[in-house]
Formats: sequence, structure tokens, C-alpha cells
Amino acid sequence: MTKISIELKHVSKRYQPASSLFKRKTSSPLVLKDINLMIPTGEFHVFLGQSGCGKSTLLNIIAGFLPKTGGEVLVNGSEVTEPGSDRGVVFQNADAAIFPWLTVEENVGYGLKMQHVSDKDRKPVVERSLNLVGLEEHADKYPYELSGGMKQRVQIARSIANDPSILILDEPFGALDAQTRRTMQNELIDIWQKTGKTILFVTHDIQEAAYLGQKISIFSRSPESHIAITIPVDRPYPRNVYSSENEQLVNTLNQYFEVGGPVK
Repeated sequence: MTKISIELKHVSKRYQPASSLFKRKTSSPLVLKDINLMIPTGEFHVFLGQSGCGKSTLLNIIAGFLPKTGGEVLVNGSEVTEPGSDRGVVFQNADAAIFPWLTVEENVGYGLKMQHVSDKDRKPVVERSLNLVGLEEHADKYPYELSGGMKQRVQIARSIANDPSILILDEPFGALDAQTRRTMQNELIDIWQKTGKTILFVTHDIQEAAYLGQKISIFSRSPESHIAITIPVDRPYPRNVYSSENEQLVNTLNQYFEVGGPVK
């Protein structure tokens, strides 16, 4: 029987309108409506959708940063009510996510330090995490000495050091140049294959979704966004972006992406 890492049952989200603060009876539209999805353990799953469709909102609900309005969100069989050590999150803006006054090594070990893991026990975990992302020779550097891609590696290493079963990434490579983005994509695939973690990756880049995902869930347009279709991608890694199979997949994703759902 397949083990499920993430299960979403009829999940909805509505933000409180600003006018409600002044006791006016107003209602805002649902941002997300009736989201249903099961993500097996160890799967690389991509959320794809246009900007503002609610995919990052759903990610933040799964991460425990936002409350849902309705439905159920289960991670490893337990209801999500808050952030947890079973979920590691990597954000798009690395500058806002890592501490500029700490070295690379100190940033990566910060979560373990907050859990009162001793220096002796923390050091080998941090070293393994740095080796996994290729930062072992930059452990003593500060963030201002790093490139954008290296800062994202720090974020990923920090998440891995805490050993979550699920790694959640919210458009982590969106601010990088094309060459660095492809390098980081390949490194993420390598990390996933070595660790066997469940990956949940958010993007609005169709090429990126096709390159990374084992399954790709496409969101409809907002408001009341939902998962319009989930497409399995039965192709081995590393993937050839110039193959006819990739071209066909990208064309299919483009059609669904443009209309916000299956083509009639």
C-alpha cells in the first residue's frame, strides 16, 4: 500500500476583508475552493499556475503558516494546525530567509541550535548538509559574500539539516539567471534522489515544471481557484529539454495553463 505524505480534502481558503475590521458585513471570494489531492511519500510534486492563483497560499497552509477556512490538511496522517519539524520550507527571497550576521555554517545549524542540539552532535549534521548542497568550502562565509544561487543552497541545507520528511519550495529559483536556475534544478533533483524526501515545489514557469515534476498539478484562475488537473510525467531523470516528449509535455501544459484548466 502506498504511503501518503500529504492529503488535502475539500480545502478552501477565504481571507478576511479589511472592512470586516470595522464590523461591516462583507464577504470576500474564496481564494481556494474544494482542493483535493494526495501526494505519495517520496514524490516530486509541482504546483503550477498563473501568478495570484493561490498556489503559494495552499503551500503556506500545508506548511502551517496560514489557517485554512474549510476542509482537511493531513501531513503524514496528522491534521496540520501549525508549522512542524516534519516540513522544511525554502522561500524565493533568500536574503529575507537567512541571517546576515551568521556564517553559512551557523545559518545551516540554526534550527538545530534552537532545538538545543549540542555543538558536538550538530557539527556532523551541518557538515553533511553542506556537502549535499556543495557548500562545504564556504562554511565560514557570510551571506553578503555569496551569490544568489549559493544563498538558496544555504536555505536548502538548513532545511535538510532539520531532517524533515517533506521539503516545500516556493518559487525558490525565480530570481536567478537562467544558467544558475538550471544548475539549482539539477542539484535539487540530486538531493531528492539521494534523500528520498517528498518534494512540493511551486512555480509559474512551465519549462521548470516539466523539467522537475513527477506529477504536475495545474491551478485554475482565481478567484475560487482549484486544482484543474494533475498530470503524471513518466520520464526518467535527467530530462532532455530538447526531446520530442518534452516538447509535447510543454505544449500540453501551455494549453492548460492559458485557460486555467483542461482544454474543452
